[in-house]
Amino acid sequence: MRRPWIVGVLLAGLLLGACGDPASGPEQSPPDPALPTAAASPTTTTRQRPAASPTAATTPTTADAAAKAPTVLYLGDSLAMESQKVLGQSLREQVNARYTSAPYSGTTLCDYLEGTGERSLVPPTDKAAALVRSLRPDFVVLQFWGNSWGYTPCMDGITYDKEPATYFKRYAADMRRLTEQIADAGGARRPRIIWVSQGPDPITPERIRTVNALYAARAAASHDLVADAGRTVSPATARYTWAQYLPCTTYEHDHPSYCTQPGRDRTALHRDDDYLHFCLAPTTSTPKPCPVRSPGIARITREITRVIADHVG
Repeated sequence: MRRPWIVGVLLAGLLLGACGDPASGPEQSPPDPALPTAAASPTTTTRQRPAASPTAATTPTTADAAAKAPTVLYLGDSLAMESQKVLGQSLREQVNARYTSAPYSGTTLCDYLEGTGERSLVPPTDKAAALVRSLRPDFVVLQFWGNSWGYTPCMDGITYDKEPATYFKRYAADMRRLTEQIADAGGARRPRIIWVSQGPDPITPERIRTVNALYAARAAASHDLVADAGRTVSPATARYTWAQYLPCTTYEHDHPSYCTQPGRDRTALHRDDDYLHFCLAPTTSTPKPCPVRSPGIARITREITRVIADHVG
């Protein structure tokens, strides 16, 4: 039985709203208690370009460290929008990364393709290839839930519920085109693409399973990488079973603000009114990075950071 139409309308609203700060809340995300040396986050913008870490006097050791510090570009939809500050902080702390994020809520892969013109929700200056040419990143992290109801015009009205086979064929084709455009823009310094796998979807679980399989196949075909972040927000024995709460991890026990219900040894991944996003602040109409500590975002960004750290050098 197909999901009721009202669910699609609700989901579209959630994706468009992303996970912003509450109207009366702060515009800056709090520093992670696990990263005590982190500076306060800069003022929130859609396109975040934090400065590189402060420069010390040049010595052979610091020169070597600077040479190994990766440049990371983070693109995606509302899931990337809500996570961008936390990922940037994690990457700067763990691998001294130079980091840029340019997510747009409600988008999918075709929005970041050059040549989509007015049918895209992403402006020309923030297309993936344009940013690769200007920033020369070592890694391009792509996090897309897989816009499935055709909100963005560049999907040409193709939706999963009406045309699942066409939807997947188009999604795979867009993955290939985006990979080619990023590779061409990088030239001799082609960046490594990291496809971020998605967590369970209670409405269309098989769609997410197939989307993640497409990410893995694309990464293998082009010698790129997958960060299985979706696994970190899934039950240990049921990768595609959605859960609002999961047992607290060792990290969350060590950093109690991330174990939201310590008495029950479990933590919240989603709000009661939003099964898709991981920000525990209310969704608003103005997409912004998540302003509160949220265990699901921390889990996802820690896994992306781990994959990058494993391939730096």
